[in-house]
Amino acid sequence: MGNSYAGQLKSARFEEALHNSIEASLRCSSVVPRPIFSQLYLDPDQPPFLPEDVKPKVEELDKELVHRYTQNGSLDFSNNQTVNEMEDEEEDEDMSDSSSPPIPYSQKPAPEGSCTTDGFCQAGKDLRLVSLCMEQIDIPAGFLLVGAKSPNLPEHILVCAVDKRFLPDDHGKNALLDSSVFSPAKSSSAVNISGTQDLSRNKNIVKPLALSVQLVGKTFATAPLTLRNSDVANGNSSGGRNNVLSSTFSRPMPHSTSPSPGCFSVDQASMSSSGPPKKRHRGWSPGSPVPPPGLVVPVPTIRPLTRTEPLLSVPVPQSMLTGILQPQPIPAGETVIVPENLLNNSGIRPVILIGYGTLPYFYGNVGDIVVSPLLVNCYKIPQLENKDLDLLGLTGAQLLSVENMILLTIQYLVRLGPDQIPLREEFEQIMLKAMQEFTLRERSLQMSGQCISVSPGQLPWLARLITSVSRDLVHVVVTQNSLAEGISETLRSLNEMKHQQRLPDYVVAICASKNRGNEFCIVVLGQYQSRALAESMLTTSEFLKEISYELITGKVSFLASHFKNTSLGDDLDKLLEKMKQQRGDNVVIPFSGDVNECVSSQEAAAMVSTQDSDLDIDTFQIYQPQLTVARKLLSQVCAIADSGNQSLDLGHFSKVDFIIIVPRSEVLVQQTLQRIRQSGVLVDLGLEENGTAYQRAEKYVVRLDNEIQTKFEVFMRRVKQNPYTLFVLVHDNAHVDLTSAISSSLTHGEPSHGLADRVINCREVTEAFNLLVLQVSSFPYALQTQQSRISSNNEVHWIQFDNMEEIGSEEKLYFGLNEYSKSLQWGITSPLLRCDENFEKMVNTLLERYPRLHSMVIRCYLLIQQYSEALMALTTMASLRDHSTPETLSIMDDLITSPGKNRNGCGHMLIIRVPSVQLAMLARERLQEVRDKLGLQYRFEILLGNPASEFTVAKHFVTRLKAWRGNEQEDWVPRTYQDLEGLPCIVILTGKDTLGETFPRSLKYCDLRLIDSSYLTRTALEQEVGLACCYVSKEAIRGSIVALDLSEKEHEKANISENDSDELLIDLERPQSNSSAVTGTSGSIAENGVSSSSAADKSQKQPASLNFQNVAVSTVDEGTYPRFTAGETLKQECDSLGNQMASSTTSKLSSSSVTRTFRWPSQSVKECKTLHAALPRIVILSKAAYCLLGSQKSGHLPSSSSLLPHADVSWLRSLRPLLPKDMNGEEQSLYYRQWTTARQHHADYNNQSETAGSKSFHPRRLLLTGPPQVGKTGSYLQFLRILFRMLIRLLEVDVYDEEEINTSSTESSEITQSSNDHWPDIEIFSKITFDLSVHDTKYGSMSPVYTEQLSRVKQEANKETKVEEPRKRETVSMMLTKYSAYNTFHHCEQCHQYMDINPAAQMTDSTLHAFTFSSSMLGEEVQLHFIIPKSKENHFVFSKQGKHLESMRLPLVSDKQNLNAVKSPIFTPSSGRHEHGLLNLYHAMEGISHLHLLVVKEYEMPLYRKYWPNHIMLVLPGMFNNAGVGAARFLIKELSYHNLELERNRLEELGVKRQCVWPFIVVMDDSCVLWNIHSVQEQSSSSMEPGNTNKNVSLKSVLQHIEATPKIVHYAILGIQKWNSKLNSRGSKPPFSRCHVHDFILLNVDLTQNVQYDLNRYFCEDVDFNLRTNSSGLLICRFNNFSLMKKHIQVGGQKDFAIKPKIMVSESMAPIMPLQYVCAPDSEHTLLAAPAQFLLEKFLQHATYKLFPKAIHNFKNPVLAIDCYLNIGPEVAICYVSSRPHSINVNCEGVFFSGLLLYLCDSFVGADLLKKFKFLKGATLCVICQDRSSLRQTIVRLELEDEWQFRLRDEFQTANSIDDKPLYFLTGRHI
Repeated sequence: MGNSYAGQLKSARFEEALHNSIEASLRCSSVVPRPIFSQLYLDPDQPPFLPEDVKPKVEELDKELVHRYTQNGSLDFSNNQTVNEMEDEEEDEDMSDSSSPPIPYSQKPAPEGSCTTDGFCQAGKDLRLVSLCMEQIDIPAGFLLVGAKSPNLPEHILVCAVDKRFLPDDHGKNALLDSSVFSPAKSSSAVNISGTQDLSRNKNIVKPLALSVQLVGKTFATAPLTLRNSDVANGNSSGGRNNVLSSTFSRPMPHSTSPSPGCFSVDQASMSSSGPPKKRHRGWSPGSPVPPPGLVVPVPTIRPLTRTEPLLSVPVPQSMLTGILQPQPIPAGETVIVPENLLNNSGIRPVILIGYGTLPYFYGNVGDIVVSPLLVNCYKIPQLENKDLDLLGLTGAQLLSVENMILLTIQYLVRLGPDQIPLREEFEQIMLKAMQEFTLRERSLQMSGQCISVSPGQLPWLARLITSVSRDLVHVVVTQNSLAEGISETLRSLNEMKHQQRLPDYVVAICASKNRGNEFCIVVLGQYQSRALAESMLTTSEFLKEISYELITGKVSFLASHFKNTSLGDDLDKLLEKMKQQRGDNVVIPFSGDVNECVSSQEAAAMVSTQDSDLDIDTFQIYQPQLTVARKLLSQVCAIADSGNQSLDLGHFSKVDFIIIVPRSEVLVQQTLQRIRQSGVLVDLGLEENGTAYQRAEKYVVRLDNEIQTKFEVFMRRVKQNPYTLFVLVHDNAHVDLTSAISSSLTHGEPSHGLADRVINCREVTEAFNLLVLQVSSFPYALQTQQSRISSNNEVHWIQFDNMEEIGSEEKLYFGLNEYSKSLQWGITSPLLRCDENFEKMVNTLLERYPRLHSMVIRCYLLIQQYSEALMALTTMASLRDHSTPETLSIMDDLITSPGKNRNGCGHMLIIRVPSVQLAMLARERLQEVRDKLGLQYRFEILLGNPASEFTVAKHFVTRLKAWRGNEQEDWVPRTYQDLEGLPCIVILTGKDTLGETFPRSLKYCDLRLIDSSYLTRTALEQEVGLACCYVSKEAIRGSIVALDLSEKEHEKANISENDSDELLIDLERPQSNSSAVTGTSGSIAENGVSSSSAADKSQKQPASLNFQNVAVSTVDEGTYPRFTAGETLKQECDSLGNQMASSTTSKLSSSSVTRTFRWPSQSVKECKTLHAALPRIVILSKAAYCLLGSQKSGHLPSSSSLLPHADVSWLRSLRPLLPKDMNGEEQSLYYRQWTTARQHHADYNNQSETAGSKSFHPRRLLLTGPPQVGKTGSYLQFLRILFRMLIRLLEVDVYDEEEINTSSTESSEITQSSNDHWPDIEIFSKITFDLSVHDTKYGSMSPVYTEQLSRVKQEANKETKVEEPRKRETVSMMLTKYSAYNTFHHCEQCHQYMDINPAAQMTDSTLHAFTFSSSMLGEEVQLHFIIPKSKENHFVFSKQGKHLESMRLPLVSDKQNLNAVKSPIFTPSSGRHEHGLLNLYHAMEGISHLHLLVVKEYEMPLYRKYWPNHIMLVLPGMFNNAGVGAARFLIKELSYHNLELERNRLEELGVKRQCVWPFIVVMDDSCVLWNIHSVQEQSSSSMEPGNTNKNVSLKSVLQHIEATPKIVHYAILGIQKWNSKLNSRGSKPPFSRCHVHDFILLNVDLTQNVQYDLNRYFCEDVDFNLRTNSSGLLICRFNNFSLMKKHIQVGGQKDFAIKPKIMVSESMAPIMPLQYVCAPDSEHTLLAAPAQFLLEKFLQHATYKLFPKAIHNFKNPVLAIDCYLNIGPEVAICYVSSRPHSINVNCEGVFFSGLLLYLCDSFVGADLLKKFKFLKGATLCVICQDRSSLRQTIVRLELEDEWQFRLRDEFQTANSIDDKPLYFLTGRHI
């Protein structure tokens, strides 16, 4: 029995349930009453209970009861909601006399929240019958209270409200019930209990009637019930799985295919429409609540209950239930009375496939039939839009008439084989093809569709014609009035059939009615077909409950007793007992000996294995494909971050943390933990210390069980508390539990249902900005529906190798589902996928004998017997050999002989897949018993692989495993299947799904003979075969072809050429090397260089070639794997198919022809390492699964890939394109997203956003898909690792690390300040001479500035500097700090406001102001534009009226140093770096308010404004769009001086002295990233010499320090040095230097008023400006105790123009050389599209040899440049001289110059000045002017012709057109 009440109905128990029941009916009385379909009558004469009454009907099994039958087999009645309590007494009544004993393991404490006290309703008040008299009870109109009584329970009466019309009148007549009501003496087994029982189960409708069932028993029939538009309304497919409420078989109802007005979901409609009671077929349809015209719905009003049915998903809106349904009369002729004892008499439960038209009502014994909507949707051709029609290749005409559909259906049924069932997907494709053919014919004949259709009169003849070829397997019945006639006739003849009569498999009932047109349905009578169709309609959970229920109720006892005897008729138990006694205390030797050798059990237990160095234990390693996929994942994460929707900001995170959620499988948890530990990812991510990582790993793996809520809350707390950590939630095997949390909470389904939804889809997860969700699945189809939460862009699919070449270096290949299917075409003697035909025949015989049991129960019992007898046959009773199938025998033979041939006892693993936990426990118990009694308990282990618990391995086997491994701890026990590597064992793998556990290499056989037609979805089927998928040696695939003898080779070759090119490469004509002959896999490691990674070191030791003879006779003690001689292996493999073609002698093998088959190794593993481990597993399938998987071979059936992808989804519609063959993952995903939709209980069902039809994807969710066992775990662990590396990389920055140049020529100044001074002392500092040499490395390839020291440098040394290629500058990676400057990719809470990109407010938040000033240099007015955000307006002064911009506020010199402010405005010129420029100074300025202006070109303004909306922009006039950096600096300085004057005027009026206004501005590059302070350390004891330390500081502190310099207004420029890594190690520098400063300067615009930047310059503008400033006698000071780090930014900045011709002649032109940048004036030279100044500067850099030949490498004789510094190449020194009076210049006495450079010289340069300088003979001159006339005037004015000789041809211009104002220059030679 299995329940705690042992079948006794206690009165207290009854009372309690009664209270619950009545209370529930009262509680819901406020709502509109609901219909009641059946009545309760008193039944005084209960018939005696007969043994055949043990309810064996599959259809009557109560799902509800089974709900409580939990994993360990316990049956607990107290588990349900109190109102449902009494339903279960129905079972008790039937089971009380059952002979089955209580199941010992079935006791289980009551779960929380259930009733535990007898007698009272714990859900509410105490409720007794007494109280019914006292209180007024509201009875609905038309109802009466009826009492029901039972002889079993004389003290109790159940009172219910019942519809009067269903009660008989005073004379017992006219009830709406059939006669069986009034014949209480009828045999209860003959009358179906459907009516009342169904009500008892339909808790939506009749909870108050719960007790009626038990009282009334089975003696009532039912009121007529209706069935309407089932799945039609909701596109339900595959039999409407979600609509099976409780039991498989249910009462069919009238069914209409007219389109339904209301498309409710299945579950809602089953409550709201005239849907049937609960016990019914899954296809029942809830169509509309309003009956279609012409349909009779005899249903009274409905009283709804708030408590919904446990298997339903969504609560029904109450409004749907109000007063729509009205009772109506039933027409005659529309009813079918199901004959009694139909199942008993015929042994068949017919399945009625709904066709086209209205199905009749069914009465009577309706439990013996099943109605299936399997094909109903195929006949509903929807109205399609044109685009859909085009997609399908159809036209819009009505494509198929009903007659055509009938004929197609019959044709299809005729074509089906005897062991096939109709498949919806297959028939849909037939319909589509038929329509396409019609369309083609229509187009070719230009005819209307009517010409093709069949007239109704022709239909019967054509139908019978088609069936005439079916060998009587398909019949047609044609009637005139209604379908009911045809169905009744068929059922009657089935009932009266004689046993020897042969039945048709299918009867097609056609009704050719005049008024309604043709209607039809199909009655399936085939023994196999009807059962398979009925069973395929249950979901996995449902049929597992079904099975456990059959086991509890003892229904299997007949079957069990059948299997008590062996096939020879002996009593199995007695036989085994006898064998045990014969053996006595001895057992079969554990290993290294034959099965017939026995030793005492003590000796067996003491036998010790040695360490097996060759055991192939997989070490964790990341292989190339895994790396590739991890990178794909990473790039997808980057794509999410880069997408504009701000859903992920990678720059924000500095750490990666993760959690892995796995389904409820203990082994999977341990396996994942093992991978995490071995991969070292915890240490790599910095999450755990090396020592503790092993223990702490458990925190990172959580399984979906009842404890997940608390663990997950802890995780989410971590997510919230660590906003700078990026968390990754990995949901492994994401396809396993897709039930929505809502539906599972309503249905009290299995406790684990809906947990994944609750966790993965909860609001905290979707909203956490620092949480990525990575769903990982091998079968992602159910996540790829129209409602998917994952964007198809965020799917990452495993890489596919298209050919062998791509695989290249990979030593192992993945062998998956496709390869298994394709392997059927290889023609090898032992195929990898097998179907055990003999077993299937036995099953079919048994199925006929036991029609009421689920076929899986029968298959399992048979399988247990097969294995038991095979064991006996192989050890003691050889006579049983013939009764085991060869398949089973060979597997067991291999299993028990292999340890004997091995000195350590290694062997194979066999998996037997038994989805039902109870059956699995039974199987394990029986097989263990047989094994132990045969004395094999030390030979091989039998394990139960139950996901809910860890497996246990016997102690002696654990010892053996530890010995093989050699280095495990004392307390080590195997926790994962991989730990069982080498252990000979049978694993009985149970559980609803296989959950991705990895099996060891020693797994050789997968027995899937129990997986049959219940697995008709793609996920279910592929998941099972996925067990066998693994990596194999390349040789295994290359050599997997058999040549039985040489003459057949030609034939084989022909076959290969016929194969598609995409088949796996099969290498037939390999040289027959010895090694390949033996291994059976063409080649060994030594020959082919293949070795597994873990064995790479061992493979070195192998001999160069293998000797065949040695191997063939290798001794038993040499290796680890099961081994016989090669011939034996072959024999055994061939025997497995009963195939004796190949001889079993070794001599045959060593002849020239070698049979190559997949063979596990038969020779020393020392010689042939790793090949044993790398062979595909052998899979034994049921016939149904074999047909689907092997169908690619025939091309006839659809393959598994065309099945419905998952039970939780349905097809969008039946007309859809075929799923193309060999689709890749992306295409498959798009197909399923277009054509499948989530069912109502699917977690994604509600994922529709508000706007109709649009999908709401979760932006931070990714899906990783790849075939089973391909290595996804390793891949995502690697992804976590590289994600972390990338985040760290984002926190690092590449800064220039270049030592200063020209340091040798620096003169060490005698005058220095003390190194402890913070600021320069102006008295001392002004005495230091200026260092003219440029030390910045970026100027390494520029012309050195002449100094007296330079003239002493050996010139030859500089020869090497002649480099054409720009050299790569040295960089080093630094961590960003809290003081860094950032680009746009950085976001954080603090600087959010500073950056704030708010598109809506972007334009309105800032205003544009023009600012005009006159520039003496430009000689015209300049108009600049300011864009000032509202928040920054306080930095400016506006006129009182009109908001006209007047000036930018400046502080006073005398202002006290404010810690929260810097005085100087910061200007940053930037170009081409709107994203990458480091313009976010928030952190560098420590968040204080500061004035920062971006200086941008006009054309770039919109981009900068978009990325930096909160920055003040200074927009240069359009004329400077092509200008260089000189123009920007010139305008910054001009503007600042003009502003200084304006501020002085403004503040003067307020009484401030003019000189008190702050005159400094900061000009800094957009690549300044970090600032450091260098403090001098005193000599300490640890280091012998004083050194520098550098510390990161903020820009704010640097500026504040420099601004605090005493007498600062006397300095013209202040700057800091550039950082390099040698700064600290080198000797101490003076704290301040008077030298060039670059990149970051404080500029005194007051002092430098008369020194200008050259606005034309593109290069070296700062060197030029520094030299001018110094020659004007102004002070330039560099603070050496600060340094600046500059980031290496690869884009934008002052990059070269791409110099192209002005008019492109052709695309492919040779690059233009620098010497082509100039040309003779008026020549035909190609004109270039580039600024003249740019061409000139580039030309001068490269034309040194032409222009100044005497100066090359001659620093003693530099080129004299007056008032300018231009780069004329590193080989030439430039002597800079200022022409201004009183200027400070380098001492030129005695220097002979080798050239003279005059560049745009002004009036200060005169002839007298030039006459002061001496030139070498042959020195060259270059005069550059704006135009030709000024060039001539300059030559005349400077009297150059006196000393210099010119030629006409020495005049040049830059290669510009006249419009671009070319520059002109003249060269000459000194006379």
